Parts: sequence; C-alpha cells; structure tokens
Amino acid sequence: MRSVSTLGDPNCPHCGGAGYVRFDVPMGDPKFGRLEACVCRAADIAEGARTRLFELSRLDRLSHLTFENFESRGNKSAKFMTPQDAHSLQAAKETTENFARTPTGWLLIEGGYGCGKTHLAAAIANFAVNMGTPTLFITVPDLLDTLRFAYSDPETTFEARFEEVREADLLVLDDFGTQNATGWAQEKLFQIINFRYINKLPTVITTNLMLDEIESRIRSRLQDEEFVAHVRITAPDFRRPTETSNPGISMLSLPEMKAMTFKNFETREDELGKEAVTTITVEKQDRFGNKVKDKEVTRVKVTQDDLKTLRKAVNAAVMFAEEPEGWLVLLGSSFCGKTHLAAAIGNYRIDLGGQAILVEVADLLDYMRQTFRPTSDVSFDRRFNEIKTTPLLILDDLKESGASSVWAEDKLYQILNHRYYAHLPTVITSTLKPESFAVNYPGLWNKILDATKSQIHVIDMPPYRRMSKGKGAHKKK
Repeated sequence: MRSVSTLGDPNCPHCGGAGYVRFDVPMGDPKFGRLEACVCRAADIAEGARTRLFELSRLDRLSHLTFENFESRGNKSAKFMTPQDAHSLQAAKETTENFARTPTGWLLIEGGYGCGKTHLAAAIANFAVNMGTPTLFITVPDLLDTLRFAYSDPETTFEARFEEVREADLLVLDDFGTQNATGWAQEKLFQIINFRYINKLPTVITTNLMLDEIESRIRSRLQDEEFVAHVRITAPDFRRPTETSNPGISMLSLPEMKAMTFKNFETREDELGKEAVTTITVEKQDRFGNKVKDKEVTRVKVTQDDLKTLRKAVNAAVMFAEEPEGWLVLLGSSFCGKTHLAAAIGNYRIDLGGQAILVEVADLLDYMRQTFRPTSDVSFDRRFNEIKTTPLLILDDLKESGASSVWAEDKLYQILNHRYYAHLPTVITSTLKPESFAVNYPGLWNKILDATKSQIHVIDMPPYRRMSKGKGAHKKK
C-alpha cells in the first residue's frame, strides 16, 4: 500500500495529519469558515518563516559583521578622531549588544556615512539569527523594491509578503531615509512602522538623517523616549580616515591651535610699566564731513589695571573650562590673547573627553554655504543643526556687521539665538569694543548683558610681542 504524505503529524489529535483545522465558532466570528494552520506544524512554519526572512535579508553576505570584530575605537588611522567620537562608538557597541541579548522596544542608531551604523545593526541581526529568532535585516530601498516585486511574484502575494515584513520577530531597517519618498513608499513604511509600534515588536532603525528630516508621523513614534532607545555615533567615516567628521571645521585639530593651553599662556606680569607700540582704529571726518575710520600707531605703557583685565579674563576662562555654563565673551585688540584662551578652553574640554568646536566666524559661514553645492553629501539643515546644537561652540573673531551678507548674519544670529535659549555653552571673541558691539549687534548685545547667562571680559592690553623663531616666539590673538 502506497504511503500518503501529509502536511501535518498523522498522529495529531487536532488535524489527523491534514495540517489545517477549522475552528468551531459561530457565524460572524472572524475565524468562521477559515482554515488555520494546525499547532502540529508550528515548528515547520517557524522554520519556513526564518528561512524566507533570511533569504530576503541576504545576511549571508553580512555574516562577517559581528560585535567581536567591531572596531569600538574607530579606524586607527583616523586623523581627526576626538575622545567624544571614540566614546560614542564604545557606547553604541554596549547599547546594541544589550539590545541583541534582550530585544525589547526599538533602537534608533544615528550617524554619518561609514560611522559603523550598519555594522552594529547587522551584528544585532546575526546574533538574533544564531539564536533562532526570525529576523529581517534589509535596507529601506530594498524593502520597498521587495514589496513592489511581490505584485508580480508567482510564488507569493503582496499581502503575504507585507505581512511577513511587518510581523517579523525582529525587523532591522538599514539606511532609513535613503528611499525614494513617493506617496506609496511613505504610506507603506508608515503602515509597517505603525503596526510594529502598536504591537511593541522589536525594531532597529539606522539613519543618517536628523529626526526633523523624517516624515512627521514616523518621527513622532521615534520620539517616544519610553519605548525608543537612541544611539548617536559621531565618529568619522571609517573608510575615509584622513577626513574629518561633521562638523569638520574646528581649528582645534590644527597643530598651532592644539598647542594653545592654559599652562603655556603668558600672563605678561613682566611687562608692567613697559612701553609698547600698538595700532588703534580711530574715527575721523573726511573733507566732506563724513565719518571714516583710520588707523593710528601709538605708544602705550602697560599699567597694573591693564594686567588686571588680563588676569580676570584668564581666571574666567579657566573656570569656564572646568564648568562650561552660559556664555563667555572675550573682547580686546588683535593679539591680546583672546584666541589662545578660547582654544585653551576647547582643548581642556577635549582632553576631558568632551566635544568642542572652535571656528572663525567667517569660516563658519562659508562652511554652511558649501552645503548648497551640487557635490555636497549633506543638507544645509543637518549642518546648521550640528553647529547650533554642538556641546561647546567657540566663535572666534566676530567682526563688524556688514562684513558678511545679510543671509549669513541672519543664520549666525539664529545659531546664537538658539544656543542662548537652549542654555548651550558658547564662547565669543571679537576685536569690537563694547560700544561698537552694541551698535553692530544690538539684539545679541542685549543677550550678552544678561549677567545670569553671560559674562564679558575686555582685555585692555597691547599685542603680544612677536619674536623670531628659536627665541621663545609666541603669536597671540
């Protein structure tokens, strides 16, 4: 007698080997008249689901990406890796490993190109697959293509494929935000994410976008701090170790700026009573009665009061570096020591593992304008947000208004306005005298005058003597 193969277990008391059962429920019940897979097939069904999801994931090509071979200190050849960048990598590895062991809630991994997002996301997926968890790891563009192709796939239906994706035990969406944002694509992504959000299904999302750049309905769910853990990687591109990470404009990585510390700052006590030649800017009238600015060379003698202004500025800078709160504004003539003190603050914070950006105002504005070039791989909004929210921003050499375009000065004011109300530590240096500062930037000056949030120090000293190399030369700004 020829044996007959059955879908289910021939000894199953529920289906007798048929593999399907029909529930005895009254008419009107959602399960009335429907065939359901029998419990005796649960293991086979689960294995089939795991296999299909693994094939969709193409994880066989990413099986080498594990937690063990993740470089948590970044590329050893990286030229501009800061302690903060290294810490972000180590913290990201720790958080993702914990998630892999206990995949509950959602994990959002943010960062620039090549920072390690995909490696960690794939490591989570590989760990889950090895534990037998049905896992789908897929880039968002590939996910959308998979759903589109399901319409013409003879082996499945769109509905079946869509259900597989949204109900996967673990879903890892890589490169979120790089997809073609058609109305259909946005709607399908929202349906998947909303289903998983409502049903609390473990999900990992990687993106190089800011939250503000993500579609509002999806963004609101990603902002659920009780359900979504955020990982932010600031490390530079591992594949391009000689390039800076965003924002890569800080001058603190330059050799001369790195050398500016509190230890080697000269307090100039030995100059008391000595005469120095300096250049000052004066306002005159031309022959038509118009006010014009001119420069005059004059001789000044260093007084005890002059030295006192420098000592106060140094003490304020040291205290600010130890506990950066509010704003610190350093005013004074060129080469009086402002930039050295500002750089010393930044270097001190970086040595402690913090993050700081020191940039000349003119260079900062050019840096933001570069995002409008066709070759730029970062949006203006992202770069603007990185600058205005950086933990410590040091703006060097704020010049008179009108030196830049109206657009540039407007963006600069927006940055400072945000930092003022967000209570973000900021240092500003300028050669403008207090009266000129007030005239050129009245709105900003009124904020600076708020003694609860800001302190102003005017360094009334002539320029540092610039000596030839080999004789203890120093060049202070």
